[in-house]
Amino acid sequence: MSFQTVSVVGLGYIGLPTAAVFAARKKKVIGVDVNPRAVETINRGEIHIVEPDLDMVVHAAVTEGYLRATTIAEAADAFLIAVPTPFKGDHEPDLSYIESASKSIAPVLKIGDLVILESTSPVGATEQMSAWLAEARPDLSFPQTHGEESDIRIAHCPERVLPGHVLRELIENDRIIGGMTSKCSAAAVQLYKTFVEGECIITDARTAEMCKLTENSFRDVNIAFANELSIICDKLGISVWELIRLANHHPRVNILQPGPGVGGHCIAVDPWFIVSKTPEQARLIRTAREINDSKPQWVIDQVQQAIGKHLQANPDKTAKGVTVACFGLAFKPDIDDLRESPSKAITLKIADIHPGKVLVVEPNIDQLPTNLEGKATLCDIDNALGRADVIVLLVDHKQFKSIPHSSLARAERVDTRGIWN
Repeated sequence: MSFQTVSVVGLGYIGLPTAAVFAARKKKVIGVDVNPRAVETINRGEIHIVEPDLDMVVHAAVTEGYLRATTIAEAADAFLIAVPTPFKGDHEPDLSYIESASKSIAPVLKIGDLVILESTSPVGATEQMSAWLAEARPDLSFPQTHGEESDIRIAHCPERVLPGHVLRELIENDRIIGGMTSKCSAAAVQLYKTFVEGECIITDARTAEMCKLTENSFRDVNIAFANELSIICDKLGISVWELIRLANHHPRVNILQPGPGVGGHCIAVDPWFIVSKTPEQARLIRTAREINDSKPQWVIDQVQQAIGKHLQANPDKTAKGVTVACFGLAFKPDIDDLRESPSKAITLKIADIHPGKVLVVEPNIDQLPTNLEGKATLCDIDNALGRADVIVLLVDHKQFKSIPHSSLARAERVDTRGIWN
């Protein structure tokens, strides 16, 4: 099977790098996105997201004519759907983006095409996508009705890359490929082998979907254990950082580090996809999610206690005269990604409830997100340390790790990452 033209639907943090690596292998790539501004930016050879080295790869791909972006789906030999899969209401998966993407490519499908769902999805989403395509194109046959003889091949292949290292990990990481039939899997493997140097491991679509959810749920449960330990240790007057360091000397113990919660577009979301499908069985996974979701409020309570301690030491002051500085908004160190970030949520809540000034130090962004504008002030490290009465460490960016201990002495500290203790 020849995949001369590849369409990538959704040009975000996963879709655009994936489109770029295909184009770098001299495939003709059509990127599709509903955001006209993103399309215009890409067609200028520029990028609308932050990812190391991606700007150079995209610029070269566009300049050499291998990558082009559009808002309207066009004919191709393979389609990769990499759109968001958030949740709605009571943590119910929202598949509306996948449905829209499916309906957008349906009119241009032809016999022999391959459609791959890359979006992290609840179990059964790939089959649902295939059903939407079949409904829109009754003139074509699909795996759910025609098996190996279907006109269209359908597979699921979740991404498993780390922001900041996406280009390298797209190429080097193993891929889990779940086709709805063996021919679907074989076609997907052939496509990914265009650039994947890792192993392409074949399974069925449902297992591939569950694999990605399981990987992130495993991490979520382990983070929840560390976060719960931090709350217990605070109650007992024990340093959780020293405790974990000592416990990890055991040859079969490897406790993670606690933090202000769990963020990002995967770990904070994916476990709920398992819970939504099996609510009675996913008890530990649900509890871990609830622990991690509750950690930001615990941090906010710690900040309020620190404000109270400062006011006790300065009885001439009121809360309005107390300046709080929040260090870090990203969901993890040394990136600009604020998606599902507990640090951003904590800062927003502090800005909403604290009557005094709130400063934000985030060296990876140039302006505050819209919901913080007018409520807080973005400033540099020295400015914040010089003005703040309470400093809150939310993200362990490298710039924060190098702050001298003497510069922290004048303020009350809430350190959720254990780098200032």
